[in-house]
Amino acid sequence: MNISDVMIHINETLNDEARATLEKDIQKVEGVVTSKFNPGKEHLLMIAFDLDKTTPAVLLEKSRSAGYTTQLVGM
Repeated sequence: MNISDVMIHINETLNDEARATLEKDIQKVEGVVTSKFNPGKEHLLMIAFDLDKTTPAVLLEKSRSAGYTTQLVGM
């Protein structure tokens, strides 16, 4: 396992249900260990993942395919 993390910025303001749904959708990507919005930083989604199984680009595309405007913040 080659664990890394990435932060994705979501432009839209998401309610609790939308954030929970996006977290669950991202966790379905093979190689994702966890995805979590931090309280007080509802626009930032932190994702821990296995670099041997997925990439930041795949995770970014997954968030965009949910209909959101997103940017990669860091890795």
